[in-house]
Amino acid sequence: MSRTFLYARVSTAEQTTANQLNEVQAAGFAVETKRIVAECISGSLPASERPGFAKLLDRLEAGDVLIVTKLDRLGRNAMDVRATIERLTGIGVRVHCLALGGMDLTSAAGKMTMGVLTAVAEFERDLLIERTHAGLARARAEGKVMGRPRALDNQKRGAVLDRLAAGHSVASIARDFKISRPTVSRIRDSAQQVAL
Repeated sequence: MSRTFLYARVSTAEQTTANQLNEVQAAGFAVETKRIVAECISGSLPASERPGFAKLLDRLEAGDVLIVTKLDRLGRNAMDVRATIERLTGIGVRVHCLALGGMDLTSAAGKMTMGVLTAVAEFERDLLIERTHAGLARARAEGKVMGRPRALDNQKRGAVLDRLAAGHSVASIARDFKISRPTVSRIRDSAQQVAL
């Protein structure tokens, strides 16, 4: 007998899965409360590494149906979403996505749609990387300094090195200059590398 499960996910504690539950009910799916898996976890974490989804995988059997409101509930990475759907298909679970008209992503049309969505996602990712690299190259060519500004100017960095050479502790120097101990350690380490 086919069972229907719902996987609802939000990324932050301020959010709620209530809207996802309402969408599923409005679409005409009747999901028993014991078959609703809701969790608050980042979509950037692969689905198989999420505690709630991992437990859901243990419960799913061939012939079951898994409903998600949107593909991004399964993950933000198109490749991870695809791998998750392939894994579910491998155990005989059908995956329905309401945002895609309730399409069964394990059907032939669903697989084609997933292929197109994956290709588009990869294309957008590649474009973003190209634009980022071009923007960084342009900024460097214009002489812009990249990264976080230094906590201390060269004069104060010299003073830190003098205090270190005089035997002062990293903690006391950090406190006096109002910087972190790792910053003092980085100044010390970079000066030692230059000396080598």
